Amino acid sequence: MKLPFFFAIRYLFSKKSVNAINIISSISVIGVLVSSAALVIVLSFYNGMEKLILSLYSTFAPELRIEPAEGKVFSTKQPFFDDLRKNNKIQSYTEVLEDKILIQYDNHQFIAQVKGVEPASLLAVDHENMLYAGDFDIYPDSIPYAIIGAQIQSNLRVPIEGIDNTIQLFSPRKGVQAGSSVNPMDEINIRSISPRGVLQYQQGYDNLIITPLPFARDLLNEHKNVSAIEIYTKDSSTVQGLKKEIQTALGDTFKVKDREQQNPLLYKTVRSEKWIVFFILTIIGIIAIFNIIGSLTMLVIDKKEDMLVLQSLGANKNLIQRIFFYEGVMIAFLGGVIGIALGLLFCLFQEKYGFITTGEGANAIMDVYPVDIRTMDFVIVFITVMVVATFVSYLAAHLSVREIKNDTKI
Repeated sequence: MKLPFFFAIRYLFSKKSVNAINIISSISVIGVLVSSAALVIVLSFYNGMEKLILSLYSTFAPELRIEPAEGKVFSTKQPFFDDLRKNNKIQSYTEVLEDKILIQYDNHQFIAQVKGVEPASLLAVDHENMLYAGDFDIYPDSIPYAIIGAQIQSNLRVPIEGIDNTIQLFSPRKGVQAGSSVNPMDEINIRSISPRGVLQYQQGYDNLIITPLPFARDLLNEHKNVSAIEIYTKDSSTVQGLKKEIQTALGDTFKVKDREQQNPLLYKTVRSEKWIVFFILTIIGIIAIFNIIGSLTMLVIDKKEDMLVLQSLGANKNLIQRIFFYEGVMIAFLGGVIGIALGLLFCLFQEKYGFITTGEGANAIMDVYPVDIRTMDFVIVFITVMVVATFVSYLAAHLSVREIKNDTKI
């Protein structure tokens, strides 16, 4: 192995008799370099976007959510839930009651999702990033207020402050048979409430109206059961352990969901997009790596006399093929390492200085493209480049040596 490797290093850095061969070899290295750098940069940028999108979603979604396996509501009158509320790992625990309702303001109507929560839970965890305007104190002096989603505020044009901002909420009255009353409005619960805040725009939450749990119970005429229990922990590293503990205690009658399980489509979409782009760029990179075939073919032609000398010294066809095989692998290794290093350097500069901007102004969610550098991406890129290069180098060495077999008498 040492002899072919020695020759390969010598041929890689030595000056060729024909200057065009040097240029073709340089192009091969640059092709691998650019492909490797592009893969690293694109993966890091997608990591940054993934982290940003999931962090925005995480602002609205609880770390754990307990739901019934069947049906819409369940009773919390169980000793386990009392003990869970007192668990020292939990920072915020709230019972939640949700359902569809109709909102009306100034002859404008909107179908929304009411979410009744324990008012203290909104203050127990830092939710400030959720708010566009207003505050989270929705039950001052036992007076109920609401926090409305961005789309509700946009469609109804409800002012957050002032005396003329009361909205009406309509919900079908439970236990009343449709058509049993002469006046259809007797079959509907109508309650009034004033908004105290507006949520930031977030898909899936822009039609939400958050109210105190007692108000939601009265509106929905559901005074015993709840739709879910939402939990925030003191230490996010304990989430999975706590989840398993709760699921084991509750059994199959309940589902304990972490953030990814609450919105699996979002997580799958964000992650699949990254690997689809990686696959496309890998195909482009494979085309660039195939330049190695041309480089090795030209090198074999240039080194015909050396091959004859080696043959006269007892070298066989396999040894000469290994020389050019190692040559191709080293071209890919050199281009891959330099490309990954340049890609890393580019990402570090973007992370520190943010010279690539979105151009969407100061009020945008982000003003520079985020990057998130992950070691595993570098490993994947390097392995991908080397696997493809190894195959291409073997093919190139085999074909190139075979083409000149008669000339060199190997």
